[in-house]
Amino acid sequence: VQLQASGGGLVQAGGSLRLSCTASGFTFDHYTITWFRQAPGREREGVSCLSSTDGSTYYADSVKGRFTISSDNAKRTVFLQMNSLKSEDTAVYYCAAERIPPTLVQATWRDPRVYTNFWGQGTLVTVSS
Repeated sequence: VQLQASGGGLVQAGGSLRLSCTASGFTFDHYTITWFRQAPGREREGVSCLSSTDGSTYYADSVKGRFTISSDNAKRTVFLQMNSLKSEDTAVYYCAAERIPPTLVQATWRDPRVYTNFWGQGTLVTVSS
C-alpha cells in the first residue's frame, strides 16, 4: 500500500512538466490528495489539493493559473500539470493522501501534519532560469 510520485525533471523557465501520483493497494475514494513541495532550507508547503469526495480543488496563491490538478480514477492516478514554470518552483514534490472530512479540507489541506497515512517518495523538479 503506497503512493508513487513521478514526472520530475529539469526544465527551462517557462516550460511545463506533468507530475503523476499513483496509488497501489488502495483507491482514492474518500481521500484528499495533495501535492506538496519542499525547497532546500524551506518548509514543506502545500501546492494543490483534490478532494475525491466532491471534486473540489485548491491551489496555493503562488501557483494559481499555472498549475492544474486532475485525476484518472481508473488509473488511480492524480496529476499535477505545471505550466509557465519559474525558478522558484524548483523543489522536491511529494504527493500525500488522507481522509479529511469534506468540511475541513479547505481549512487544513496545506498542513502536512494532517497527512498521516500515505506519502509518496518525492520527485525533483528543477527549473533553470
